[in-house]
Amino acid sequence: MSSVLPTTHRALTVPEAMEALRLSRFKVYDLIRSRELKSITIGRARRIPAESLRTFMETKLEEAA
Repeated sequence: MSSVLPTTHRALTVPEAMEALRLSRFKVYDLIRSRELKSITIGRARRIPAESLRTFMETKLEEAA
């Protein structure tokens, strides 16, 4: 993958979100289960909207400040 958060993608796969956040698969699914990271399911495919990932990161930055 050429960049951490692809700007052309509107929805990321779990592996792309894992790479962007530098977290394990388990932790990304844990964030999804706890509703901290919003996602959608289409059939069996789980997708994380890029905007949800940005919102999650902004929220965490505000909490840390």
